[in-house]
Amino acid sequence: MELSWLMRTRIAAVAAVGIILIGILGWPLAAPAEPLGTVLAGNISFGGKIILTALAFLAGFIGYFLSWPYGREIGILAAPAGLAIWAVRSGSMASLCQQNPTLTQRQAIFAVLKWEPIFWLAIVAAGLLGVLIGRKISQPKTKPDKKQKKANSRINRYLNAAIALVGSVLIAQFLISIFAQDVRIFDHQLGSVMAQPAIGQIVFAVSVSFGLVAFVVKKFLNVSCIWPIIASALVTGFAITIYIKQDILQYLVGRHPAVFFSSAVISILPVQMVAFGTLGAITGYWLAVRYEYWRKHESK
Repeated sequence: MELSWLMRTRIAAVAAVGIILIGILGWPLAAPAEPLGTVLAGNISFGGKIILTALAFLAGFIGYFLSWPYGREIGILAAPAGLAIWAVRSGSMASLCQQNPTLTQRQAIFAVLKWEPIFWLAIVAAGLLGVLIGRKISQPKTKPDKKQKKANSRINRYLNAAIALVGSVLIAQFLISIFAQDVRIFDHQLGSVMAQPAIGQIVFAVSVSFGLVAFVVKKFLNVSCIWPIIASALVTGFAITIYIKQDILQYLVGRHPAVFFSSAVISILPVQMVAFGTLGAITGYWLAVRYEYWRKHESK
């Protein structure tokens, strides 16, 4: 079951809306003052955050109608597509560490970065809200299927959701550490340290990792891509908790240049993790749907 040219056009149009509204028009809201500066939520003013949220909502809302009648499935791509442009234009985690060379400065930076992905997830959620509002306007209210409610007990749904969320965080972190490769050197205390990956490697590692995670949780737990998307906002904090303990950070600051990290996951900015993770999760989910369709109808 290949994508038709019309479906590809819808997807491209939705991505273009997010790129124009957020990636291009919204760029001054987050543009770093320095050429190699990084895109951080903390550098966006309160008013800028409100404008960005409104742009994400508008992108999802417009994307819903542009991709009609598949707005619910495609419209959610708009906001992360826009954030992906910011993620590519941003400086790297290495440049951020170079600008904050002391132990105290690094501790302060990672303390902020630990929670920053929640903001970027909220921007993705604003885009989803725009999609849902568009759907509510365009479609009449339907009654829930009672048989479906009985078939899926609440306990099973909650259990599957919890497994999907925890599993997504753990599996994505493991896969990213494999895919986000650059120069790795031996270290007698940490085992090894890895240099800052290029942006292309980050795009590949994060999107493929969350794509595989979403594929797996859809196939084996039959849950939506929302849980891997939420996981994209938790992986960074989880990795910082594990790999940026004070003794480890002090050792890195004293022994290695700022371009080296104790884990590949640490070298990825929160906006990069959430933007590419969301796009990868949506793609992986629909690949799983297509695979199931192919297995049932076309493989025989």
